[in-house]
Amino acid sequence: MDNGIADRRALRRKVTFWRSLAIVVLVVVLAAVWFRWPGVDSPAVNQIARISITGLIQDDQDLTARLDRIARADNVKALIVDISSPGGTTFGGETIYKALRRVAEKKPVVSDIRTLAASAGYMIALAGDRIVAGDMSITGSIGVLFQYPQAKELLDKIGVSLESIKSAPMKAEPSPFNPPSDQTKAMINAMVQDSFQWFVDLVAERRKMTHDQAMAVSDGAIFTGRQALKNGLVDELGGMPEIKAYLKTRSVDPNLPVIDWKPVPQGWAAMLPGALMQAAERSGLTADFPASALKMLGIQHLFLDGLVSVWQVDRD
Repeated sequence: MDNGIADRRALRRKVTFWRSLAIVVLVVVLAAVWFRWPGVDSPAVNQIARISITGLIQDDQDLTARLDRIARADNVKALIVDISSPGGTTFGGETIYKALRRVAEKKPVVSDIRTLAASAGYMIALAGDRIVAGDMSITGSIGVLFQYPQAKELLDKIGVSLESIKSAPMKAEPSPFNPPSDQTKAMINAMVQDSFQWFVDLVAERRKMTHDQAMAVSDGAIFTGRQALKNGLVDELGGMPEIKAYLKTRSVDPNLPVIDWKPVPQGWAAMLPGALMQAAERSGLTADFPASALKMLGIQHLFLDGLVSVWQVDRD
């Protein structure tokens, strides 16, 4: 009996030890995240921040909030914007462009065009104080697009019609259920041209061009990095060495660590794995942990609404 009691006490001590150790580890991880998490107003190392903009561009409030935190962070000495995007909504590109310019008011911003930065992707690149591209990067496609489907012929074939009563002729136009009138086409064209002129003026302002020069490269054409350099759309060909050399001219220490500012996980369910991943990366322990145990899976729903500025390969 005495041996059984002793064994149970020993077991309880072991369980208590491991529970205590687990709590200590959790506290250390959360403390590391609190003091090192990008954007948190707490002590952190001097750094060059980097954000990645990939896929279709939309009105991304999380990204603009992250950029505003970068602008306020005194320990962030510069920002690198990696762009790999065919474009997206014109409004999404505009909001990200303006957020980047708010950062540029306080510290250098460099746009790094990767595989593709076209249309709204190039619009975002224009926010950088310097644009660096690869020789064979794809960029340009300066323009605005408005598309809408037409289903009337199909509905006529299957004997289906849609009747509507409207307060005014232009309400809910264009409609997929009837061909657009000349008045509707004129309305859409005026809207597209207004957005297009804003884009062209932005190119002229940021690339130090006349309006005619900006118009000459704003016919929707795409360019390689080398062609873009000749046309004045980028400043330099290269990558990180060229970016750091430029930052040095802006009194930024090129040896500062480059730290990726990633989206902050939402909710308690996402916070712990996100915290573990961030803490491991900040502590240099990523190589000691299986990547599959640290990476989180996310689903991004991409819906494009309104005017778009996006480069796409013709499927015809």
